[in-house]
Amino acid sequence: MAGKSPWGSNNGEDSGGGGDDPAQDSGSKKPKGPRNPWVSGTPSSTGSDGPRRSANVEDIFKKRGSGGGGGSGGGGFSLPERPGGKSWVPVAILAIVAVAILATSTHLIGPQEKGVVKTLGNFTRTMEPGLNFSAPFPIETVDVEDVSGVRTLRIPDSGQEVKLILTGDQNLVDLSYIVRWNIKDLADFKFRLVEPVETVSEAAEAAMRAAVAEKELNETFTGQGRASIELDVRERMQATLDSYQAGIRVLGVEVEKADPPAQVVDAFRDVQVAEQNADAARNQARGYAQQVLATAEGEAQAFDKVYEEYRLAPEVTRQRLYYETMERILSQTDKTVIEADGVTPYLPLPELRKRATPAAPVTPAAPAQAPAQSSAQGGQ
Repeated sequence: MAGKSPWGSNNGEDSGGGGDDPAQDSGSKKPKGPRNPWVSGTPSSTGSDGPRRSANVEDIFKKRGSGGGGGSGGGGFSLPERPGGKSWVPVAILAIVAVAILATSTHLIGPQEKGVVKTLGNFTRTMEPGLNFSAPFPIETVDVEDVSGVRTLRIPDSGQEVKLILTGDQNLVDLSYIVRWNIKDLADFKFRLVEPVETVSEAAEAAMRAAVAEKELNETFTGQGRASIELDVRERMQATLDSYQAGIRVLGVEVEKADPPAQVVDAFRDVQVAEQNADAARNQARGYAQQVLATAEGEAQAFDKVYEEYRLAPEVTRQRLYYETMERILSQTDKTVIEADGVTPYLPLPELRKRATPAAPVTPAAPAQAPAQSSAQGGQ
C-alpha cells in the first residue's frame, strides 16, 4: 500500500502494484486522467477508453463493485432499500409536500387578531382567534391583522410644516393633534380602501378644519374649548369613515398644541398681556365694590340697631348722636370752642399744645400770638 495513489497511477509509476487497477494488471492501455474514486471500476474495465464523467448522487451511494474498492476489501455501502427494492426518493418528496401543505393550511390566530382568507385572490371569509384551517397555498392565502391594538396617527408629522387652520373669527391658529384608532371590520379595512392610513389622516384634517371654523381663537386656547373641538372632530371623523365603509373605529382625538402663527406670536403675546392687565383691573374693581358694599351693609345694620334704641329712648339717643357727631367733626380741626360763662370763647389749645412740645422747632410762633391775644381782649 505504500506509495500507491488512490486516484490511479500516472506516467506509468507504480506499475508493479496493480492490485487496484485491473487495466494495468492485464497490460491494457493506461486510462487518461485520474481515476474517479466514487465510480466503481475504471474506463478500461468497461472496454472503452473514453472521457470520464463526474460523479452523481447515485454513484456516491451506489453499492461499489468488488473490483472497484481500494485495498483488499471489496465491500461498499448504500441507502437502505424499501421492500421490493424501490427508492426512498418519492417518499421523501411526498413527506416534504405534506409538511408544506400542513404549514400553509394551519393558522393560529392570536386573541387580538383576525385573519382574512382569499381563495385564488378573492375574499371569501374571515378567521376568528384560535386554531383555523384553510386550503393549502396557493389555493387559499391568509392575511392576519391586529384588530384590537390602538394605532396612533400624529398630525402633522415631525417632518411636515405647521398646520394653520382658520377660526370662526377670521384668525389663524397652529394646531397639532393625535388621532387614536383601530380596526372595526377587517374585511372592509382590507378591501374597501386602497390606503387606509392616508384616508384616516385626510378625514381627520377635514374634520379638524370644520370644527375649528366654528370656534373663536380664544376658545382654542382654553381647556373647555379644546375638549369641545376634540369631541366634535371624533364624531365627524367617525361619520365620514362609516360613509366610506372603511371598517375603522375612531377611539379619540387629542389636541397637543394650539398656538398663534410664528409670524405674529409677539403681537399676540402683547395682546394677551393687555387682556391679563384688564382682567386684573376688573378684579380689583370688583373687590373694591364688594368692600364698599360690605361697609354700607354694616352701617345699615348699625343704623337699624340705633333706630331700635331711639324708639325706646328718643331724647337720650338724640343727645348721644349729637355728641358723637360733634366729636367726630371737631376732632379733625385745630380750633377748640368752649361755651361757658366767664370763659374765653376761643382758646387756641392745639397751638399751645404744639408750643409745649419741645421736639417741634416752631420759630414763627411769636407773630401767631398777636391775633390770639387781640381776639381774647376783644372778647373781654
